[in-house]
Amino acid sequence: MFKNLTVYRVGPGWAANSAELEAGLDKMIFVECGATQPVSAGWAPPRGVKHAPLVESIGGQWLMKLVIEQRVLPSSVVKRRVDERAAQIEQATGRKPGKKQQKEIKEEVVLDLLPQAFTKQAAIKVWLNPKDRLLMIDASSPAKADEVVTHLVKALDGIVLTPLHTAQSPAAAMSEWLTTGDAPSGFSVDRECELKSPDETKSAVRYARHALDIDEVRQHIANGKVPTQLALTWQGRVSLLLTEAMQVKKIAFLEGVFEGGSAPKKDEAFDADAAIATGELGKMIPDLIEALGGEHQPGVPALAA
Repeated sequence: MFKNLTVYRVGPGWAANSAELEAGLDKMIFVECGATQPVSAGWAPPRGVKHAPLVESIGGQWLMKLVIEQRVLPSSVVKRRVDERAAQIEQATGRKPGKKQQKEIKEEVVLDLLPQAFTKQAAIKVWLNPKDRLLMIDASSPAKADEVVTHLVKALDGIVLTPLHTAQSPAAAMSEWLTTGDAPSGFSVDRECELKSPDETKSAVRYARHALDIDEVRQHIANGKVPTQLALTWQGRVSLLLTEAMQVKKIAFLEGVFEGGSAPKKDEAFDADAAIATGELGKMIPDLIEALGGEHQPGVPALAA
């Protein structure tokens, strides 16, 4: 259901119910790229069924999905066409096109090629916890998360979203856990880590499938290297990779979490998976925030139901 999470705090000045949220997203519904349109982004049903709601409310959690479609033009193809046209102009006029004309040629080439280009789509899951006023984005990079935030702010009047900050930075906390060998309550340190030098050399040491409670790791930290990511397991139920930027990556639900009970029908599987995933992660995220010293800015009143 979720592979990565970037967490945002919803500002106190915005309140809405799921119907109002649906109406806001409907103003920016996803439409495929036009013939000469390089990229298109908009909201689509998270259930993956046409004409289904844009906001799924499951167990008090609101789920959404932003779809981004892009026409793919290989740079080598564009360059070859630009060079061909530039050569034709030089042959006809006796002089090479200047920088300004080269730019115009490239724009014309791109416009000509776009209708023939293949498209690729990416779907980014979005989860809003209205009670705790937290927004989680399943994006592997800050740039993708920022893109989702931009589209949400455009669609929803008055909403303010800020990255969640903790009292202790993830890098400082991870250094402490690795140095002392004491994981925070509810968590255990796993066997993957990256340590990086903060100076201009950016030298890095990576451990994979390797014990981390060793003198070598502690010595790297003593010498100034900073943990940029660390694998953790929460309550023996969820494994994750915490980064220095407070991103949660490589989320995996461990054996037994999705087991129990009869297998749901196909049309019920989405609801079941969403309920379990948000239920587990909805408990894990506060524990992670607490492990990092709590939120830097105190919580705010709940959203309207």
